Amino acid sequence: MPDFAYIARNLTGQRVEGTLVAGSEREALAQLAGRDLFPVKVTADKKSLENAAGTATIKVPVRIVVPVYSQLAALLRSGVPLLRSLQVISEQSSNEKLRAVLEDVRSRVEDGANLSDAMGHNPKTFDELSVSIVRAGGEGGFLEDALERVAAFAEQQGELQSRVVGALAYPMMLSVIGTGIVTGLMVFVVPNFEKMFATLKEQGQLPLMTTWLLWISDFMVNYGIYILVAFVALYFLIKKYLETPEGRMSLDKLRLKVPMAGDIYLSLAVARFCRVLGTLLHGGVPIVRSLEIASDSTGNKVLMEAVNHAAENISSGESLAEPLGASGHFPRNVVEMIAVAEQSNSLETVLTQIAETQEKTTWRKLDLAVRLLEPLLLVLLAIVVLMVVMALLLPVLKMNTAM
Repeated sequence: MPDFAYIARNLTGQRVEGTLVAGSEREALAQLAGRDLFPVKVTADKKSLENAAGTATIKVPVRIVVPVYSQLAALLRSGVPLLRSLQVISEQSSNEKLRAVLEDVRSRVEDGANLSDAMGHNPKTFDELSVSIVRAGGEGGFLEDALERVAAFAEQQGELQSRVVGALAYPMMLSVIGTGIVTGLMVFVVPNFEKMFATLKEQGQLPLMTTWLLWISDFMVNYGIYILVAFVALYFLIKKYLETPEGRMSLDKLRLKVPMAGDIYLSLAVARFCRVLGTLLHGGVPIVRSLEIASDSTGNKVLMEAVNHAAENISSGESLAEPLGASGHFPRNVVEMIAVAEQSNSLETVLTQIAETQEKTTWRKLDLAVRLLEPLLLVLLAIVVLMVVMALLLPVLKMNTAM
């Protein structure tokens, strides 16, 4: 936290100078008032202010942060005070960024802030979901359980993400290698045959397939750099457009409509939404606030709007299932289960069950898609290479026949 230098006067009018540590200038003024001092001048130390703001921009990977929740919960259960627990975890951490963040959290807690507020000052490391659950645990007296719940949720999400990335790694690698092979053939191999086929081309006896192949190869050799620049420029233009609200909405709508991939994407988003919402409700976070946080977890503007609309309905006393079903984006079976859960007052439990079911369904769909995609890419690559080879062999066979 930043240091503030102050000049003040006490109740007898004497001049008092010194420094104090506070989160903001307003907090510094409040501290001075608590000491019965009347501030004359309060200025923040620039160096300490930069250091305090520095941790807010530090981003620590989730896989490194997850053990912190479990370790902190274990220490608190063992009766170790919070400040001492944070100090122990910080000293044991081998990651410099994480150590700096934990030191900032400990410093804020030592100055009187609660754990959730101290974590909230480091949004790049502790996301809003984790902070909300920890806040609910601190206010409800079950901080250890809340920390363990955050650790379990983050670990599950990380495992699911790793499985998805692992499943798509081979198809992506195959696509890159295939594109590289075909580009290499067209740029470095095919041009060598152009002089060989010059006679047949003058006589008009060059096969149409070979003519097209030579034209494409010549175009790539002569204009390849311009094509590359155009693609790069197009990429940045699209990226800039997608950063706008309209572009993000268009992309998210497209994601939901892509055959097979859109279904998988929707299942994954719904599973993440249900797990986050169930975790927040189980942690004692109010349902409207839980929906606001869970809407961001979907990662899709279309679904976020549907969830936010549902939150508005709940604020006016209506159910959750009805607006979700009316949006047309949530699977019917999920909506039905949520409706039954609301009637039986078991929403948080059912949401967790829905998340587990959706994740299993998503994994089966993804596994099937990858199984179909791998041979499809291999066949496509084989067809392209075969067409190139045939286009080069046909004139050679024709020349041999003529001789």
